[in-house]
Amino acid sequence: MNTAKKHKEKFSLAHLTALQVPPPEFIRMASRTGYDYASIRTIYMGLPGEPNYDLSTNKEMLEDTKKALKETGLKVWDIELVRVEEETDPVSLVPSFKIAQELGAKHVIASIWTDDLEFGKNSFAQICDLAKPYGLTVQLEFVTIAGVYNLKGALAILNSVKRQNAAILVDSHHFHRSVHLFGDKVEDLKRIPRKWLNFFHLCNATSLIPEDVEEMTRILREERLYVDEEGIDNKEILSYMPDDIVYSLEIPHKQRVEAYGYEEHARKCLESAKNFFTSSKVKKEVVLS
Repeated sequence: MNTAKKHKEKFSLAHLTALQVPPPEFIRMASRTGYDYASIRTIYMGLPGEPNYDLSTNKEMLEDTKKALKETGLKVWDIELVRVEEETDPVSLVPSFKIAQELGAKHVIASIWTDDLEFGKNSFAQICDLAKPYGLTVQLEFVTIAGVYNLKGALAILNSVKRQNAAILVDSHHFHRSVHLFGDKVEDLKRIPRKWLNFFHLCNATSLIPEDVEEMTRILREERLYVDEEGIDNKEILSYMPDDIVYSLEIPHKQRVEAYGYEEHARKCLESAKNFFTSSKVKKEVVLS
């Protein structure tokens, strides 16, 4: 008789899925809909249409966020987003790192948008150094439309900076695009050391990749699909991820939010992910130690 316990997947709700919901209510919503963690966007980037949830300057919202965590028992898995550009001052991020530690977060997401990769590499290394005293791992996410746009580039950065608290965040949507546009291969995921894999941005999207950058941007911010829908071969991608990785569901979809509301959409995101893992027999490949 096989007495081995089946691994239970852990899920976090990524803030981009419901970005207009402020952190306190976002945490309560994540708890009500069954998530294990919340991933909150507390680093303000000044992008058009994005609300400012900088908890280091909004003390009232910070206290309400702490209250929501205490009420629900939910944990903050990560904060985001460090957008590395020429005008980014790494030292200015320290207040956000302090707040992340206060909230119990373990990770901060960063992506490199400058085309000056030497500058981007040095800035990323400095960010890792600044985040380390606060117990934060800096997750480098490669984004198809950014300066570091594929797995190969992300691996090159981490192998160069050699920071103990540096890691790689794979997003199934971005990776699908990098495979078809920039020469990555699914089996290249075996090159990621296990210590660099803490969590995974999970979603689905149409397999057709638009050529227009504006349309690519719109889809990744407004039209990602539920995990159990057709498009990306998540089954193959996830075969290279460790069993105990946390899945952060980043599934923004403007029309579905308008139809269902943020909370029901968040619930459907989680249901779709659980359906995927129930119905898909993901055969695990070897992950490096």
